[in-house]
Amino acid sequence: MARKKTKTIKIKLVRSVIGRPEKHRKIVEALGLKKLQSTREHNDTPEIRGMIAKVPHLVDIIEE
Repeated sequence: MARKKTKTIKIKLVRSVIGRPEKHRKIVEALGLKKLQSTREHNDTPEIRGMIAKVPHLVDIIEE
């Protein structure tokens, strides 16, 4: 049985969380981003898209 290839997206932290609300900091941390310019790859799910939608001013999305 062949597996479906799941679509992934890369998320890059481009703005600092200093001075941002605590909720934004926790979302960035939950995405696995720690330092500026750090990049993480996640499966493209509605949950991840929702988290990105809360902090679009802090991250860049690289779709593959």
